[in-house]
Amino acid sequence: MTTKAYIHGLGFHVPEKVLTNADMERIVETSDEWITSRTGIRARHVAAEGECASDLGAVASRKALASAGVAPEELTHIICGTCTPDSYCPNTATRLEHKIGASGCMAFDISAACSGFLYSLQAGRAMLALEPSAKVLVCAVEVMTSRVNWGDRTTCVLFGDGSGAAVLTSEKGENGVELVDALLESDGQYGDLLTISGGGSAVPYKLGDTVGESHFIQMQGREVFKVAVRSMVSACERLLEKNSMTIADVDWLVPHQANSRIIEAVGKKLEIPTERVFVNVDRYGNTSAASVGIALAEGVQNGDIRPGQTVLVTTFGGGFTWGAFLLRF
Repeated sequence: MTTKAYIHGLGFHVPEKVLTNADMERIVETSDEWITSRTGIRARHVAAEGECASDLGAVASRKALASAGVAPEELTHIICGTCTPDSYCPNTATRLEHKIGASGCMAFDISAACSGFLYSLQAGRAMLALEPSAKVLVCAVEVMTSRVNWGDRTTCVLFGDGSGAAVLTSEKGENGVELVDALLESDGQYGDLLTISGGGSAVPYKLGDTVGESHFIQMQGREVFKVAVRSMVSACERLLEKNSMTIADVDWLVPHQANSRIIEAVGKKLEIPTERVFVNVDRYGNTSAASVGIALAEGVQNGDIRPGQTVLVTTFGGGFTWGAFLLRF
């Protein structure tokens, strides 16, 4: 019998500094109307100078642990989804471990871009299947603004910083959120459509080299849009069918908060009413791996997502990676 996994605490954190569209007008040639009409984004949060991924992740993780009633020293595993780590080595999960006061955990990062939270949840489920007594912290965190080209108006207006976290155990307890099922996929043939390639072993640099455009987000937006919508819709439909469900059984669709056009297209193709599609991209922008983690935690915090509801989460990111998750609150 497969060991079930449950979320017992959610938490999110965004930096204090807010960059509005009016602020963006002073940075790059753009306008509030241009940004809002094309993306739905009105503001994004930006990490302070010296504030790194593990700093943001630590705050969200402490909130999730407090909500779960789990002490840091009880954790056995820490899984960190990020494509903007503190450093190549050590990994961000170990930095996070130290900052929250844990030690002795199996701690590792998952790089799946915007799919990082769902990929990390699935890895957490796997750990619990192997070790049912484990207590797993999943934290997705990004400092995307450290990797945007502030001279490229097609990308710099899209991204923000933040973190979402969850604590997983195999015990349902009184308020456990069941991780019902997941479908996660990828296709590397599309990798060059969305990249941060500079500095990797395929695009190495030497001491004294200047930092070029390849060190920042590069994206072919139209092509990404088409594959993103098609992939997320397909994953949702197949996951529901696998579990003998339809969209009518879903109380909330929580899609990756990339931009309003993608969110609207996915909702329309799934034929789910707009009032059942969770949206916060207007206030946070695209926070990549942290996106759906922030959305879930905020939805619970503000009372939109409630006990007894079924939530379908879907995401898409560079790689390309994508997938869907069914949660029962």
